Amino acid sequence: MSLSRRGMLASGLTAMMVSTVATAGRRVSNAAHFSLGYAPHEGSFASRGGLLEQIAYAADQGFRAWEDNEAQSRPVAQQEAMARALAQRGMTMGVFVASMPRWSEFRPLLGSNDGDEREAFLKDVKGSIEVAKRLNATHMTVVTGFMDRKVPPNIQTGRIIDCMRRAGDIVAPHGLTLVMEPLNTRTNHPGVYMQSIGDGYAVARGANSPGVKILADLYHEQIQSGNLIPTLDACWSEIGYIQFGDNPGRNEPGTGEINYGNVVRWLRGRSYAGVIGMEHGNSLKGREGEDRLIAAYRAIDSQ
Repeated sequence: MSLSRRGMLASGLTAMMVSTVATAGRRVSNAAHFSLGYAPHEGSFASRGGLLEQIAYAADQGFRAWEDNEAQSRPVAQQEAMARALAQRGMTMGVFVASMPRWSEFRPLLGSNDGDEREAFLKDVKGSIEVAKRLNATHMTVVTGFMDRKVPPNIQTGRIIDCMRRAGDIVAPHGLTLVMEPLNTRTNHPGVYMQSIGDGYAVARGANSPGVKILADLYHEQIQSGNLIPTLDACWSEIGYIQFGDNPGRNEPGTGEINYGNVVRWLRGRSYAGVIGMEHGNSLKGREGEDRLIAAYRAIDSQ
């Protein structure tokens, strides 16, 4: 072995030892950025501290986005602090919920005979604009409410399309997009109006607005309809945002029946550059579960 070769190895070993000493006492999982915009949320890394500490830890692990369903209900000062933390880390803000359903009351009924329900929904949408600007968010989740058993489904569809078109007119001038989330009725949300990505496609096409798209939550779609990749392909023009979660259990990829490696390959083939919300829990508690979460996303990201 030449002197130069031995010198290079010695230098590399020294650098490795310095790095090991520098990182002793803190857990560094992987500095490499993920290739897609997977977005954890508060609770994904709960053992690391509060909201801002979890954002910092996620960034250190290579995550490039963040999601926060509860952002609209947070104090303004906390919204601003979160926006600063994301900006400092070069992270993209994903969705927050612009209009929260009243689950215990099975409302709103956006397709009902009562126009007040639709007006209240549109008021929520208007109120979300300043929050989105504060957070540097471009997409906001909405749920189109519940079925009204007194009104024929086709009439409800027409009214919901009109309502979403009006909502799109409110947000589109601000460069914002409302993403409608279809929800499953078999496990979590019986009685909702929008039950599949196909339902969302019909409403989005009818609304015909750049401010109205679909949130494709693949956990819900797997339960309700399955056939994930062909459905994404058929409805792709109207899909504005994606969320992952395995079934059963709604935990990280690899804990259920969905082949998320294949889904990632398909999204990469589509050159998808948007956020992918990690809309699920951790299958294990504590730091073991957090490490497993990171490993699960490393595995599918390598596909």
